[in-house]
Amino acid sequence: MERNKLSVDPTIPNIYQKAREEGISTVFDRYEAQQPQCGFGLTGLCCRHCVQGPCRIDPFGEGPQAGICGATAEVITARNLLRQVAAGAAAHVDHAYDVLEVLEQIAKGTESYSIKDQEKLKQVAFTLGIDTANKTEREIVEEMCQIIYRDFANSGATPMTYLKANSPQERLETWEKLGVLPRNPDREIREALHQTTMGMDADPVNLILKTIRLGLVDGFAGLKLATDLQDIIFGTPQPVVTEANLGVLKEDYVNIIVHGHVPLLSEKIVEWSRKLEDEAKKAGAKGINLAGICCTGNEVLMRQGVPLATNFLAQELAIVTGAVDLMVVDVQCIMPSLAEIAACYHTRLVTTMPIVRIPGAEHVPFTTETADTASQQIVRMAIESFQKRNPAKVYIPREKAKVVAGFSVEAIIKALAKLNPEEPLKPLIDNIVSGNILGVVATVGCNNVKVKHDWFHIELVKELIRNNVLVVTTGCSAHALAKAGFMDPAAVEWTGEGLKAVLTAIGTANDLGGPLPPVLHMGSCVDNSRIGDLVIAVANYLKVSPKDLPVAASAPEYQHEKALSIGTWAVAMGIMTHLGVVPPVAGSPKVTRILTQDAEALIGGKFYVETDPYKAAAGIIEHIKAKRALLNL
Repeated sequence: MERNKLSVDPTIPNIYQKAREEGISTVFDRYEAQQPQCGFGLTGLCCRHCVQGPCRIDPFGEGPQAGICGATAEVITARNLLRQVAAGAAAHVDHAYDVLEVLEQIAKGTESYSIKDQEKLKQVAFTLGIDTANKTEREIVEEMCQIIYRDFANSGATPMTYLKANSPQERLETWEKLGVLPRNPDREIREALHQTTMGMDADPVNLILKTIRLGLVDGFAGLKLATDLQDIIFGTPQPVVTEANLGVLKEDYVNIIVHGHVPLLSEKIVEWSRKLEDEAKKAGAKGINLAGICCTGNEVLMRQGVPLATNFLAQELAIVTGAVDLMVVDVQCIMPSLAEIAACYHTRLVTTMPIVRIPGAEHVPFTTETADTASQQIVRMAIESFQKRNPAKVYIPREKAKVVAGFSVEAIIKALAKLNPEEPLKPLIDNIVSGNILGVVATVGCNNVKVKHDWFHIELVKELIRNNVLVVTTGCSAHALAKAGFMDPAAVEWTGEGLKAVLTAIGTANDLGGPLPPVLHMGSCVDNSRIGDLVIAVANYLKVSPKDLPVAASAPEYQHEKALSIGTWAVAMGIMTHLGVVPPVAGSPKVTRILTQDAEALIGGKFYVETDPYKAAAGIIEHIKAKRALLNL
């Protein structure tokens, strides 16, 4: 691939060239080798659900219009979408369940983890109806775990407790009317797989309703549950100052990269990296330097100030710097190619989870019981690897950007309380009403090699903040915007005058010596629930539904099934959700119409597909203005 088409991240072209010169194939090369990609797959018109196939539908009406079993384009695309959303929900629910099991172990007295945020524990307990008076911390945790586990053991038709406890009444009534309230999360995922097998559901509308149900499973048994429990165990994020991009790697330090999604591992790596720093110095290093990739990077950034190395699409190139002594991974978004590339350097790639094994990588089993011993072992492996580094192969880019992050809902409200202690949300609402803030947009999701790396995230957000739209962000979108400088308070100069005034006032009131950055980093992909919580808080304050607010979401460069399930949850919440990559449903005009038009009348939200960032920004702004008009703003 031509260097100028790779990325807008200035570190990428030179490292990619280094990879080419050293005979290393990367994601960019493999993408080119796959061209042209299958048009049937791109439009969702390929079915492999039984061994009679695969079957393909001719989108031009000249060839087959039904699969061997009789499934039409509408059925095939709707079934495929449901399976993708079910897979995305499964990933987040499994993540949350892992954290729930650790919380249970804390109640049983494990020494590996503890409760860091007692206030968040009490807040979640209150939401679940737990009386905390005269109860010990352990008793509260035990009761909380029992209530949450009951959701996963529910054999009846009762909707999920965690969803009911955290959703506005208007949304609950809408979901009940549509018949999409989820029960047991695991049962819903299992049923979705059953529903999409050959000889089952052939009604595209019914399949889409089930897809919405799976989006809600993700939103509350995945995103919300994981975020709440992680805050309880590791602490609710507060603002931190750090840096982002591959320039955070250090030549004279042991460089460890944490990559994946669940902070159970990465928090322990941070802890033991600090404890074993003297061992690194004895080995000839100046210390141990940690950096993060993907969402586990966001997790330890938000709570520990660990710098971001890069996001999904450039994970291989981090190793190509030759400066990474060890990369340790847990789950999700980990390219299998990492082992092959690590073998070209001194870098040790370490897997830790039983469901993520990569040939060529070293495996160190990580459990609650082995958390400390495994983490010590991994850090010591990095120190050993540092001593084998070949300086001739090292190239560390200079580029890195200042990052102010850690904007949990609690941190945002705390900052607003400096302006109005009695009603902290009022300054935000007042500035939306006055037009200083036109609206709020959440940019979320991944990178996709089909899109120039980070380009869509950056160009979209430039347009939004220039038009006084406040942007909050998570996931790999947060990485892209951090690397591009949007989380440096100096970037306030890129905003419209109204937004600039608001950010400056909040920063001044909080004695920051300057404004807040124009893009607020709210965390990892599961932390999209924080955005949902903020939307619900504002809607409750105004006594309206979330669907009525001048807000929108955008996944500019999404690629993972998780992004589709998150987007479906956002639409179910009543939020228009932009997709910058065409989803694999275009082969069915009916399914496309339901998702992008009809859904709004049914549930309040819809998908909006636009592959040009400037047109996308215009469409989002038009949507925000329409919502403002309905609120008489």
